[in-house]
Amino acid sequence: MTWNPSDDGFVLLGMPDVHGSIRGKAFRPGAFRSAVEKGTVMTDLWLGLDPVDMPITDYREYGINTGAPDLLLQPDPDTLRPLAWRPGWGICLADPSWPDGSRCRLASREVLRDMLADLEELGYEVMAGFEFEVRIFDGAGEPLSSGISYSLGEIGRFDRLLEVLVPALEGLGVNLEAVHTEAGPGLLELNISARRGLRAADDAALLKFAVKEVAASLGLTASFLAKTMPLEEGSSGHVHLSFWQGDHNAFAPGEDGEFPATCMSAIAGILDHLPAASLLVNPTVNSYKRLVPGYFAPVNVSWGDENRSTSVRAIRGNRPARSRLECRRPGADANPYLALAALLASAMIGIREGASPPAPESGDVSERADLPALPNSLESALRAFRSDAALQEALGAEFSGYYDISRAWELRAWQESVSDWERERYTRAV
Repeated sequence: MTWNPSDDGFVLLGMPDVHGSIRGKAFRPGAFRSAVEKGTVMTDLWLGLDPVDMPITDYREYGINTGAPDLLLQPDPDTLRPLAWRPGWGICLADPSWPDGSRCRLASREVLRDMLADLEELGYEVMAGFEFEVRIFDGAGEPLSSGISYSLGEIGRFDRLLEVLVPALEGLGVNLEAVHTEAGPGLLELNISARRGLRAADDAALLKFAVKEVAASLGLTASFLAKTMPLEEGSSGHVHLSFWQGDHNAFAPGEDGEFPATCMSAIAGILDHLPAASLLVNPTVNSYKRLVPGYFAPVNVSWGDENRSTSVRAIRGNRPARSRLECRRPGADANPYLALAALLASAMIGIREGASPPAPESGDVSERADLPALPNSLESALRAFRSDAALQEALGAEFSGYYDISRAWELRAWQESVSDWERERYTRAV
């Protein structure tokens, strides 16, 4: 353990659910120490809850239809961290097992762990970093900034939030490297250090948790919704990644300046499976409102050398260690474990097949009609996922079926709803 809870505090023992939220219980220190030694239990209902906490009744083997029995939980003591904004409290991530002791491969953290094991069999380790754009609103619901990108003047409007957030993230072991304003009211981009393996997604999940909690403690609201305001930029969740063999970056260009075959095959794999992977990196109905031309959100299958309008941006870096790929498709609403797992699975398919990508694109490709379009709705992403047997196999048949049901449930919930927009637009006209 890297931190010991105080006797008068609590430890939040949690697991990231399919949506990326960390669910769990608050344990008193003695009970938490017992859980570390002997494990503990929590209902498997958390596997089958939708974003508004309704049980997903389409699951038949767990959740509400089986009486919501217990799962076994084993805390991961290496993830125990203090909550700086809540003195005496801490948080620790846990890994679930089924009652017979077998791993619960439906859990987001376990899905990524399996992809990391597969990557290790290929001889690589991933280095990944996330950058999130989050909207911050004051107590009256007004955005904290007017929406000027990279404004050194407007960054000061977030000073109180950052004053509390930086030590909070330091306590969680998350290194916030830089922040800057984006071209949307209240929009702030957060860049965190790249990490190897599972730690990369852990840091991303803890960042989102901390930002929302710290903002709330200050009377603010933080939103990671992909598209919060119409006709304005949405919130992205770009993923940077490179594959390593010890201290060697397998994505770094050679002396001839060309990206190596491993990197090119990874690009090809990501592009080939990005239509299906969109279901994981753009997981909500709202996700697709961000993905429109003109807002630096990719809408087609494309890659380019330092091209921010493409789906995959190849970055040479100022030294070999900084060379990497940036997938710009994910939104801030993505579950970081599943987004990274989908990209790793896709890249590994490309490497195993020795695939080659198309030629890199230059210039703005956001409205290029000659490039293959990516899904523009949750419905079309679900169709693409169902038709991509290779990606489903890479992610695991059990998880793929589980995830399919969760997205189909989201789609049906939206189809059954009636919005204010519909009422306002059509009531008098029809």
